[in-house]
Amino acid sequence: MFELLTGTGLAASAGLNAYIPLLTVGVLARYTSLITLPDGWQWMSDEWVLGILTVLLVVEVVADKVPVVDHVNDVVQTVVRPTAGGLAFGAGSASETVTVSDPGEFFSSDQWVPVLVGVLIALGIHLLKATARPVINTATAGIGAPVASTAEDATSVVMSVVAILLPVLVLVFLVALLIGGPLLIRRARQRRRERRAARAAGYRV
Repeated sequence: MFELLTGTGLAASAGLNAYIPLLTVGVLARYTSLITLPDGWQWMSDEWVLGILTVLLVVEVVADKVPVVDHVNDVVQTVVRPTAGGLAFGAGSASETVTVSDPGEFFSSDQWVPVLVGVLIALGIHLLKATARPVINTATAGIGAPVASTAEDATSVVMSVVAILLPVLVLVFLVALLIGGPLLIRRARQRRRERRAARAAGYRV
């Protein structure tokens, strides 16, 4: 069960930021004993891979905080984040961690299944994020973009670490995302309507 939660948490994290969970897994596997990657996933802890992921993460972090640019970035990331989610789920569910000592019993056959599951989870979270961002930008005249992006990055970091160290808490994060996301979108749309109504009233006066 912990394997499923670890993979789910890493895939959901990738839906918010494609590179944070991959970098987290790679760094922890290379420099700590908190996670041991199986043979087929050892490449994630390679120095060159970590370097490339770091550069991509910097670009993603900057682009996602600029209004309009963040929307273009979300369009591009529609392919990248689900792919990263598949890789993160596959690696996480097959690795030994502080809570998982025998990952071979999980998804022992059909190795493509965890990757597909991760793709779908990351895609769902990505679509929620991509839907919310334009609404937030419009409702806040762009001011909300860096705030929302910073919150998403922080959530991605925490969820990635929690998925490896305390995977049971992944359930809490998922519930918060699935409930809080739609509520945030609804609130932002309400604020946008209020702004439009206030402008219309000002024109009439």
